[in-house]
Amino acid sequence: MPSPRSRAPRTDAARPGAVLARRLVPGDAVRLVAATSFVVLVVAGEAIGAALFLLILGGTVVPRAVGASAALDVACGASLVLAGWASHLDWYTSVPWLDLAVHVVYTGLLAALAEVVLRHVSQRRERAEWHGAVRAVSRGSTETVLLVGGLGAILAIFWEVGEWAGHTFLDEGIGVGYNDTVSDLVAGLAGSLAAGVVVARSNR
Repeated sequence: MPSPRSRAPRTDAARPGAVLARRLVPGDAVRLVAATSFVVLVVAGEAIGAALFLLILGGTVVPRAVGASAALDVACGASLVLAGWASHLDWYTSVPWLDLAVHVVYTGLLAALAEVVLRHVSQRRERAEWHGAVRAVSRGSTETVLLVGGLGAILAIFWEVGEWAGHTFLDEGIGVGYNDTVSDLVAGLAGSLAAGVVVARSNR
């Protein structure tokens, strides 16, 4: 007669499919779209577009690697994929306001993600004063807004440097110029400060 243990039903934890399902998160769907976009562009022979989406695919992995929330993970990945296709398909030319909208939204999301990365790194530091300093600006305070806004301003600058480098060395079709750069920086800063307010409230 089989023992009670042998008759026990197999739990979900013992099923490989169930374990895999628990490991999947909503943001993985966005990463799949980014990976598919990369493959499509490689097959189409679009070298610059493929290189762009290879970078995008790497960028979509960061939120999950640092333990960002599901909402931030999906928002960062989806907006990054959208920005990539908008660039590749020249939507910024046909839809003039789209460029500023992307700078507002995505720079804000990047700034919020950078704050998560900063806290993630601080938790792995051995120096208590560094960990305490980062925790002090993560309590829904004015300092959090300024921190996220400052991180976004830095990222906005790097974004503009990247656009200049792309225009200079890869594709002259990438729009650059004084008015474009300044308006992009202002949009990025505005989005980052708004993201700082959201992060400050959520940290409460």
